[in-house]
Amino acid sequence: MARSSLPPLAAVRAFEAAARHGSFTSAGSELGLTQAAVSYQIKVLEERVGQPLFNRRPRGVELTPVGAALSKQVGGALDVIADAFAEAQGNAQATLEMSVIPTFATNFLAERLGRFQIAHPNIAVRLEVSETLADFQSGTVDVAIRSGSGHWPDLECHKLIEIAFTPMLSPALAETIKGVREPADLLKLPILGGADPWWLRWFEQAGVDSGDLRDRPSQTFGPQVLEATAAIAGQGVAMLTPAFFQEAIKNGQLVQPFDLSCSDGTAYWLTYAHSYRNTPKVKAFRTWLAQEMDVFLEGEK
Repeated sequence: MARSSLPPLAAVRAFEAAARHGSFTSAGSELGLTQAAVSYQIKVLEERVGQPLFNRRPRGVELTPVGAALSKQVGGALDVIADAFAEAQGNAQATLEMSVIPTFATNFLAERLGRFQIAHPNIAVRLEVSETLADFQSGTVDVAIRSGSGHWPDLECHKLIEIAFTPMLSPALAETIKGVREPADLLKLPILGGADPWWLRWFEQAGVDSGDLRDRPSQTFGPQVLEATAAIAGQGVAMLTPAFFQEAIKNGQLVQPFDLSCSDGTAYWLTYAHSYRNTPKVKAFRTWLAQEMDVFLEGEK
């Protein structure tokens, strides 16, 4: 096809967004357009193609066979354009904006990030510690590290480490009951975040009836790193991911009384928008983080 006969880019973007969302309204929200404006752009494209690309339904829209075939090609083409611009920008976008959940930021990333900067001196890093999901559409965040199942629409997700959990406490607190010898002993002590489902799951695996644990008054701190700090201070028993608190165990600040660790299928993930996958700074960070995780996990064996 001659390039002079290409359809308007605005119409192509509207079509791609509507196909991805299955909704003109949602596509409009992403692109900053009204539903009517998206519908108009789709009509422009349908007139150019010569047949319908969507079947209009009472609740949303559905791609026709022609629309579905076109969607696959258009999505890939827009990714190529985005990647080309990202490569062209290169060091002009030399600040890597990342959003990271507190525990991973404090107990893994902070002590290693200097190595990334040494390896990539032309990339500055701006780190935001937050439990709020990053808004990649706004363009203010390049990558995020989150916990969950890894099923986030429209994002590239790379699994970093599975989340395991087990009770941990200060040696001084354990000594108040002459030591923790069996799982049921933990119920004699203050429990941090007792309403957390992780406690119920761990006690079930340990074969212990946790009774009214969820109904007990307890301190709740949110991020693991804060609960760990409270546990080190002797305020209670915290349910923690042991891989991130090995230093506290070595230093005698925390003890892990039992080998039993459980998992609920969640993990820590590196995430970013599909269109960022070939951006030089994102590629550099992805490669570096994968190498750091390999070394970290090898040390856990």
